[in-house]
Amino acid sequence: MSIDDVIYVICLLACIGAGSYVRKIADEGQRKLVSTALGVIVVVIVSGLHSLHCFASLALGTAAVLLVHPSKGHLVTFVVMFGYLVFFRMFDFYLGIPGHTNMIQMILTLKVSGVAFEKTAAWKRLQAREEQKKNDQRDVNQESLIEITDYDEELQTLTAAEIVHYSFNYIGVLTGPYYRYRTYRDYFEMPFKTHAPSVEATLEKLKYAVFYCALYLTTNYFWPLDYALSDEFFNDRSFVYRLLYVWPTFFTFRARIYTGLTLSECVCTMAGFGAYPDESDPNNGEGPRKRYQHLKRDADKHHYNFTTIVNTRVLEVERCWTFREGMKHWNVCVQYWLAVNVYKLFPSKKYRVGRTGATLLCSAYWHGFRPGHYFCIMGAPFYVSLEDMWDKLVRKNESGTRRRVIDVLFWIFKWFAFSYLGEAFLLSSFGNIWRFYSSVYHIGYISWAAMIALGLYLTSQRKAAERKKNREVEKAAAGDKPDGNAQKEKAQ
Repeated sequence: MSIDDVIYVICLLACIGAGSYVRKIADEGQRKLVSTALGVIVVVIVSGLHSLHCFASLALGTAAVLLVHPSKGHLVTFVVMFGYLVFFRMFDFYLGIPGHTNMIQMILTLKVSGVAFEKTAAWKRLQAREEQKKNDQRDVNQESLIEITDYDEELQTLTAAEIVHYSFNYIGVLTGPYYRYRTYRDYFEMPFKTHAPSVEATLEKLKYAVFYCALYLTTNYFWPLDYALSDEFFNDRSFVYRLLYVWPTFFTFRARIYTGLTLSECVCTMAGFGAYPDESDPNNGEGPRKRYQHLKRDADKHHYNFTTIVNTRVLEVERCWTFREGMKHWNVCVQYWLAVNVYKLFPSKKYRVGRTGATLLCSAYWHGFRPGHYFCIMGAPFYVSLEDMWDKLVRKNESGTRRRVIDVLFWIFKWFAFSYLGEAFLLSSFGNIWRFYSSVYHIGYISWAAMIALGLYLTSQRKAAERKKNREVEKAAAGDKPDGNAQKEKAQ
């Protein structure tokens, strides 16, 4: 582990420990100030002078949220925050910036632009409500009116101080998880944190974090990524060895990510952050999907969960059969942000491929400007389309032992695809990626292209057979139908 990784882990553990103290602060205003102060301290410790980027981008983003009219504020803030990433990464390219500072900046970008999107959405609801009232002045049906909450109105009077508190809250400031401003506000206004099983949830997650960390250290010792860049790897190792090497390196990467994300979730759970009653139906990143404000009256009588701040469903990622399912369980809080603010708001809803492409491109841009990010993320839909096609051809209608065998094959292919594409993400530069893929003769992309071609051929053959069968059925039905003229003659 590098010195940056050591500092990062120490900061995360310190934040976990601080949660027990922060949760017990009675005065909400004091708790908010302490949380922000801790966040700023963590940012400065991890980033040093580079933390100035965080302060500068926050100032620009906050100005956009507050000064631009809500009808355009979300677009301007999005351009400002994502545009600042260009300057930030150009600075990194020439002078170098710690990797964990990049993560801080990435989360900050989602938070500030997310507030702007929420403010605009709330403003549109308020405008629609006013229009509805004007159109129905004579006969207003209260049940048909668009529902407006206190939160919608509060967003229109948001202050710079609140945005700063939200952005630099020590909970999630390092590597997330991403959470809405509403989740942040509820932490200080709702009593749920007091009754949630914070310590128990934290200890349970810490067990998994230790397990993931042990896996990471072990696999990284035997199969380090650096070895895949060495001349010995390319000159002395066989084609099969080089191809199979993607499995342990991507496994190591997953174990590292799982460790960091689980520790980040521990920061939340120890402070009671993101805890909601089961009745509120909370969703990852989004928070409650049902009314929940009334639940605070008997807060001690509910069962709580921390679903809102769970960023990756590890067991589901590992056990699910298909690539598509694995993507749905990976980094789900960020996926929520992308789905709500990019996919659903994409100007043209007619073409699903365009919306999906724009969303994945935004995700790749957010991750970084290195070629590996685009090789990996933009390659995902290529494999998913292949997988969907073969799912319809050989898996969808099967059952029993045959289905289980096919499921296992899909699972193996899923992890090969993740590992093969993930290798590009890890190798990062175009030179390293091309050298590795050339050493295995680009077998991943070539085999996938062949499978798509074969799948298209088999699909067309199946459709032709179905059309032929339908024509024969129609012809047989027409033959069985008595002839009208013959019936008349027989009657005469």
